[in-house]
Amino acid sequence: MPVSYEQTPLVGKVTLTCELTAKTGLHIGGGGENLDIGGLDKPVIRDPLTKYPYLPGSSIKGKLRATLERLLKKPLNRTGGSGTWRYESDDLVDGFTEIEGHYYPIRYEGARTCQISRLFGSTGGSNFWIPIESARNEGLIFDEIHTRIIENQNCVKINRGRNAPSRLIIRDCHLSPDSTEKLKKVDTGLYMTEWKFENGIDRVTAAANPRQVERVPAGSQFNFELVYTVENPDPNEAVEDLQNIAIALAFLEDDALGGHGSRGYGKVKFENFKFNYRSLEQYRQMANAPQGTSALQTLDTIPHTQALLDNFRALREYIEQRLLPGNES
Repeated sequence: MPVSYEQTPLVGKVTLTCELTAKTGLHIGGGGENLDIGGLDKPVIRDPLTKYPYLPGSSIKGKLRATLERLLKKPLNRTGGSGTWRYESDDLVDGFTEIEGHYYPIRYEGARTCQISRLFGSTGGSNFWIPIESARNEGLIFDEIHTRIIENQNCVKINRGRNAPSRLIIRDCHLSPDSTEKLKKVDTGLYMTEWKFENGIDRVTAAANPRQVERVPAGSQFNFELVYTVENPDPNEAVEDLQNIAIALAFLEDDALGGHGSRGYGKVKFENFKFNYRSLEQYRQMANAPQGTSALQTLDTIPHTQALLDNFRALREYIEQRLLPGNES
């Protein structure tokens, strides 16, 4: 397969910050603890330096991705191990995933246009099929002996697909200063967290199986930040991606973050959204900017996810004004 030396274009960065509040106790496990008699069965993850609980960006990003895969009705075409399946774009262009034991390959959308892979990235697949004309246009190496008609298209088998980088960064969420001070005063026998005692009952023998889960208490507030890389000067693409993020955040409020969501854990709320945009030209001008000035272009604060969805037109106009030619300042 030929190597491409072209850099992915960079247009700018959109930064979204808001407050993430735990409305019920929240558990994201840290593991690695010793199981002492009478000790915790499931501790939360903590910062190794401060020992404060925090929310890993990877956990939030994974939840948002799984949510959008369902909302966009993406097929499950890649095994995730332990009997689980997920969606991936096998290559940059459209094709068909070959799954062992299935006669009909599963159609996937190429990472260049797929709304999931564009946001979260994708790892190229192996032994998949794409139309032979697409393979030729992309300069892919293939053996014309391995061809097959799939959905009325003459397709060729590709041994290894190309990766697509993620455009979305989600930072680890750390406690706000106010919540930090409040949680330090919590008297539960645990540092800044609470015990949740549970009892699993065997439905046959009625035997009890007690356990102790550590949770971040309800009311704890975290600083949430994500960064979206704009790679296409067409504002419609960025608008579509950011709208999908907004929908996923609203959906997450009605779902759960972390473990044991069906038992009432992990209800969260996002509030006071702030959007900032910095173009590539503004990055270049930063060195010459007067001290104390900022190249960030700021949209008015949006109070909650419902307002974000109701007034998405304002965000669309904000993005369009800054991505269209002549609106760099």
